Parts: sequence; structure tokens; C-alpha cells
Amino acid sequence: MIPNQATIIEVGPRDGLQNEANYVPTENKISFIKALKDSGVREMELTSFVSPKWVPQMKDAKEIVNSCLDESRNFVLAPNRKGIERVKETSVSAVALFAGVSNSFNKKNSNKETIQLLEELVALVDELKRDGFFVRACISTAFYCPYEGKMTLKDTLGVCRTFVEAGVDELSVADTIGMATPEESYNLFHTLKSEFPNTLLTAHFHDTRGMALANIYACLTAGISRFDTSAGGLGGCPFAKGATGNVATESVVYMLERMGVETGIDLEKLMKAIDEIEPHLSRSIHTPYRSLHQKEASAELN
Repeated sequence: MIPNQATIIEVGPRDGLQNEANYVPTENKISFIKALKDSGVREMELTSFVSPKWVPQMKDAKEIVNSCLDESRNFVLAPNRKGIERVKETSVSAVALFAGVSNSFNKKNSNKETIQLLEELVALVDELKRDGFFVRACISTAFYCPYEGKMTLKDTLGVCRTFVEAGVDELSVADTIGMATPEESYNLFHTLKSEFPNTLLTAHFHDTRGMALANIYACLTAGISRFDTSAGGLGGCPFAKGATGNVATESVVYMLERMGVETGIDLEKLMKAIDEIEPHLSRSIHTPYRSLHQKEASAELN
């Protein structure tokens, strides 16, 4: 049975901007985040406490957090202990950690084998939970890896189980290179829901091959009601060559609302948020819903 409500976790300010070629000024990031919140977004990835040397776009993480925290759930990504230490200097209460299922992906990303990485992250989860944080575990390459190909269900479940047993509040499970089919999406998330009934489950799809909306529909039929999306389809993965942006928030909201699934997001205000960030990007935004929206607005003016 398809849920009658869905939660959109907006990842544009973090996952969407992390690889943007142009440095987006801090004040413009803050305006983007506040415009997204004004549209009705209640959960969001604000920024990432990563090394500015490797991800210079996120060098203003502390300023972003200090300006944008409110009563809604605001995640920040922290890849390691050094990042966590920086997070603890702020008032953030929700942290995202991440690991791939694939050994090759984890070596490229963190220079660690999957087992080594999980050992390190489990210790951090325990520490964060003792300190009262909400912890989200982001699982990359849950379906396919750009270096190893198809992941096995057993391996993906194994990584998820490690995090659940460590005490995370949420699993965000990602089709990192956009190769999953609706059948694969249904099977994985149906299994996850059966295996981990007391853990929040979120689906994270990239639209590399135009399959994201179909995969989201498949997840809905499996009972999943939480989805990571990125306004304007911004984003990509620095360690997954060819992985285009996350599925566009506006496309997902439009589909869900048309299906009678409430999101609480105002599409008109969402479009204004996208209009606000676009001038600061290295490329223009051309998602199907936005292009149609612009044509309709132009027709009304004429």
C-alpha cells in the first residue's frame, strides 16, 4: 500500500553543491537554504564538515550552521573523527556518516577497506549516540559500484545491519551511479523494511539513466516514505565517474502530489529557491518540471 504522506530530505545545499565548480558565496548558500525551508522543507543536509583542502566548497560549514539551524532536522555530514570534533563545536544535533558497500569505492573515498571503515564508524556512532545526536548512516553503492559492478544483496544488508546494530536512527540507502531498476529497488527496500522495522529508511536515487522517479515509485509500493532529493537535480559523486545529479526535488514533489501523496512542499516557492541559486552555479538548471514551469510563466506574461 502506497503511503499517503512522504518526507523529502533536501540534499541540495550539501550533496548538490559539493562538486560545484564555482565557489558559491556563503551568503548565497544561506539564502538558498532559507528559501528551501520557506517552501516547506523540514529535513535538510545543510553542509559537510570535511577537509576544505579536498572539498573547498564546504569550507564555510560552521558559518552555514550558525546561520541556518532551527527547530527542523538539519543534518551535517562528517566523514571521520576530525569532522565530528568540528561538529561538536556547533549546536548541530543531527549527523550523517557514510560508507560504501564496495571495497573499491571505500578505498577511493577514505583509503580504507570496508571492514576497516565500518569499525571506525561504529565507534563514532556509539560516541554520537551517547552524546545525544540523531545519527543517519548514508550507504553508498548499495546497488552498483563504478569499479566493481553489481553489489550483492547480502553485502548491502551486511553494511546496513552493522550500522543498525551500532544504533543509528536512519539508513539513507543510495543508488550512487543511477543503475538500479525498479525491480531491484523494490526488492532491496522491501527486504530492508522487513529486516529493520524500527529504523528510519530513506531512498537516495541519482537520475543518471532517467530511472529515479520509477525507482521512487517502486520504493513507495514497498512502503518507503522518505526520499533524499536535490532542488534542481544538483549534485553528483566525486568518486563515481559519470554519476549525474540527484533526482530533482521538484520532479519528485510534483509526482507525489499528483498521486495524492502529501509532501508539505510548495512548488512555487521551491522554484523561487532554485531561481535564487542558479546564477551562482557553473551551469544552468534544466529539469523537466522547471523547464515546463518557466514556459508556463513566460506564456502568462505574454
